[in-house]
Amino acid sequence: MTNAPAFSEIGIVGAGAYGAALAIAAARAGRNVRLWARDPQAVAAMRERSEAPRLPGLALGEAIRPTGDLAELSVCDALIVAVPTQNLREACLAMAASLPRRAPVISAAKGIERASGLFATEIIARSWPGVETAILSGPSFAEDIGRGLPTAVTLAATVPGLAQRLAESLSSAAFRIYHARDVRGVEIGGAAKNVLAIAAGIAIGLGFGESARAALVARGFAELRRFGEAHGAEPETLMGLSGLGDVMLTCASAQSRNFAYGLALGQGRTPAEAAGGKLAEGAFTAPILAEMARSRDIEMPIATAVAAIIAGETGVREAVAGLLARPIRAEI
Repeated sequence: MTNAPAFSEIGIVGAGAYGAALAIAAARAGRNVRLWARDPQAVAAMRERSEAPRLPGLALGEAIRPTGDLAELSVCDALIVAVPTQNLREACLAMAASLPRRAPVISAAKGIERASGLFATEIIARSWPGVETAILSGPSFAEDIGRGLPTAVTLAATVPGLAQRLAESLSSAAFRIYHARDVRGVEIGGAAKNVLAIAAGIAIGLGFGESARAALVARGFAELRRFGEAHGAEPETLMGLSGLGDVMLTCASAQSRNFAYGLALGQGRTPAEAAGGKLAEGAFTAPILAEMARSRDIEMPIATAVAAIIAGETGVREAVAGLLARPIRAEI
């Protein structure tokens, strides 16, 4: 353990299922938590029932203070932003305007900003100059974290010692956080695995079976590694919790919104119907991931096919047929 003081006051921006789960986990680790939500009705409901709307039945506890006022987070030693990637810039700009103190900001988003091609920590740094950034990612469902089921994730930061101090402050017996410095590798694993989960869901939705899913995930992970290595990610990171670990979870469970989205696509629903009013981060990530791969001449046929399906440029069966018709080659 380090000798630096713990981060005792934690602010969490975003009271959806994952933000609320992280609030519960931080409270279990002995931290005081301020949980911010945009919706005044959600704040009132959390205060009245002491549970988050997206995690019914799981008590928030006395250490968690729901609030709708960002300024209340000014006392916090560290901030966790648990909002979708496409909303991350807006959230950071609001924090920069409301919070004079520059506490470290941890992103829990898993994606790439579609309009800019920026990763989460880059969005934070450009929206809030001078703030220290970190990324939290790994195989974890909100309900598992909230219920206190054993879960392990990775927290990465480039500032020396920051990731370790944050990990030590937020970890508990059931929520184990490993620390790292390969920020880009952690971000790429979290973003690309959502696209692979959509592809895996499509395969099952089409009735192709488990063997096809396994082959698709393996080849998709090879794409993830090629993309990661081209962007400076460390191979060990891509093979770790935030890479391979998250791929295994997200591509194998109907609890994953991205897998469920792909499953619906494979069953014949349109992209709009497949979403069902729920957010699937991979649907936003796939087009920009495919575009970034093309710009660097990185071969990512599965990600490209998913992007084409979501854009309505090809049908599900046509895209799969195109993948199956690719030339036989050495496995690398």
